[in-house]
Amino acid sequence: MNFKTNDGVNLVYDDQGSGTPIVILTGIGGSRKIWAAQVPVLLANGYRVINIDARNQGASDQTVQGRRISRHAMDVAEIMTALDLDQAILLGNSLGAATFFAYLSLFGEKHVKAVIDVDQSPKMVADADWPFGFKQLTWDNFPQVLADPMGKSTAGRIDDAVYAQIHEEKQKYPYDAALNYPLMVDHAAQDWRDVLSQLQAPFLIVAGEQSPFFDPKFAAIAAKLAHHGTSQIVPAAGHIVMAEQPEHFNQVLLDFLRTLD
Repeated sequence: MNFKTNDGVNLVYDDQGSGTPIVILTGIGGSRKIWAAQVPVLLANGYRVINIDARNQGASDQTVQGRRISRHAMDVAEIMTALDLDQAILLGNSLGAATFFAYLSLFGEKHVKAVIDVDQSPKMVADADWPFGFKQLTWDNFPQVLADPMGKSTAGRIDDAVYAQIHEEKQKYPYDAALNYPLMVDHAAQDWRDVLSQLQAPFLIVAGEQSPFFDPKFAAIAAKLAHHGTSQIVPAAGHIVMAEQPEHFNQVLLDFLRTLD
């Protein structure tokens, strides 16, 4: 499906199933196909799944417009309004989770039932009061180090069936890291801890035990910032937890969703 934003950018998304809506966003450079092992499970359990390719990612438009996380949050708000979504569960990996933090900052949680963060620290830059930043990112090397290749994001193999889908998508819609670099800088400059401290909705952080990007210890500490936060660490998983350990991740996901009923 296609959605035209109010600044004229075409976003591609899937809208399947019925029931409680789950809005999904993936991380920077990825596409909605990375959730191929989750979508059928969620549909089978009675959820409506809205899986979005952000601008400059996947099948959505490549553009110089809106390369900032606040615009990405507006994109989510526009789609949720257009689809008349209420009491939505927000499920995001990496930048996807941070986009939902931006959405909460701008629009609050009136239409939100729960939030799920997959391996995204609320603060990317490490400093004296937050040692859980992205790799070795500090204010001393910000933002120059972000122009370097991010390196391997996984701890092991991505599930074969999922990999086949994301590989095909990458061939059709190559990602342009240079084009999207301003978004990476804007994303990395944010500190969402104040948003988490105000969050009343149930909140789950799922971290990869072997994430190359974040120390998994961040998950329990960040979860405690929220009023109803919990965390889980998935063994033998890197940053792309849901595609590296889909069975374990799906069980954690379903267990949390059942607490919302």
